[in-house]
Amino acid sequence: MSNKRILIVDDSIVIRRALRNALSRIPGLEVAGSAPNGQIALMKIPLLHPDVVILDIEMPEMDSLQTLTAIRNDSPEIAVIMLSVSTEQGVAATLEALSLGAKDYVTKPEITTFFDDVVQTLSGELAAKIDLFCVEIRDGQVDSNSQLAALPSLQTVPTAANSPGTRVDVLAIGASTGGPNALTDLLSGFPVDFPVPILIVQHMPSLFTKLLAERLAVHCKIRVVEARPHQSIVQGGAWIAPGGFHMTVERDHETIQIRTQQDHPENSCRPSVDVLFRSVAKVYGPHVLAVMMTGMGQDGLCGCQKIRAVGGQVLAQDKASSVVWGMPGAVVRAGIVDQVVSLHDLRTEIIKRVWSHRSEKRVLIGS
Repeated sequence: MSNKRILIVDDSIVIRRALRNALSRIPGLEVAGSAPNGQIALMKIPLLHPDVVILDIEMPEMDSLQTLTAIRNDSPEIAVIMLSVSTEQGVAATLEALSLGAKDYVTKPEITTFFDDVVQTLSGELAAKIDLFCVEIRDGQVDSNSQLAALPSLQTVPTAANSPGTRVDVLAIGASTGGPNALTDLLSGFPVDFPVPILIVQHMPSLFTKLLAERLAVHCKIRVVEARPHQSIVQGGAWIAPGGFHMTVERDHETIQIRTQQDHPENSCRPSVDVLFRSVAKVYGPHVLAVMMTGMGQDGLCGCQKIRAVGGQVLAQDKASSVVWGMPGAVVRAGIVDQVVSLHDLRTEIIKRVWSHRSEKRVLIGS
């Protein structure tokens, strides 16, 4: 099998050198070339035939979004991974890049740190992502079997029960790679009178989750905010776990409030889907509807097992509509889902289940 070819695009010679060193540590990768700006990168792509472009979010000459758009138009088979920076402007540009078709992002380390530390950080973050997206390029669909080898075969999954048995009082969602776009697609169509609260874990660092919530709020009829401690959750609103914090819920007399804490990461994640799902299972019991959306790894699997154990429902996004079928694939293969649903149909299925067993019935035309 030939090496996966990488094109590095960054105006900083220090970062280009760090990326070369980082990628050289990863078996099966080959740095095909580098470019200091987008214009040069676009000239090199037809000559170098890269499988992956690592694209700096802040560049002179031709900005990253223009470069990304040109790559997606001319070479849609190439996976683009953004190299982001932890500033509000950089994060906003990264979220925009994801909406324009970038596969994922990594956060650029501070170049003031030791060079070897920068190389080590980049190597660790890029290895899994590049491998995953090159599998997608080769096979036409991401293959998450390597992450799910210990789980039962897909053929063992039982056919879903399409009609929920209990009233839904909370919607809990877990997402990772590909999640920002999928969440926008899903939440933007929820009606203003959506009758239950929505709690979301999207794997992202701090500042990213704040700006993601703000972007979603612009596109949604429901209220979307980054969660804060001691907020009371009410129907028709969505709360996104803040980056760097686990989010849980706790009953306080007649209200249910949000709690955040910084216990150890679970599944190498903080926030973790498992932490949230265990919490909602404890507080809401059988009245939980959990949704596992696109994402790498299997965070959320144990939480879904808890939800099913108390009588709650679990939906999973299907493989075809997921950027990465790791997290939803894990629960499907474990045989604990009520239904596997495409992103296109997911909103309708959620609304149907949420309004089931409620005295007021609504017509789902156009939902």
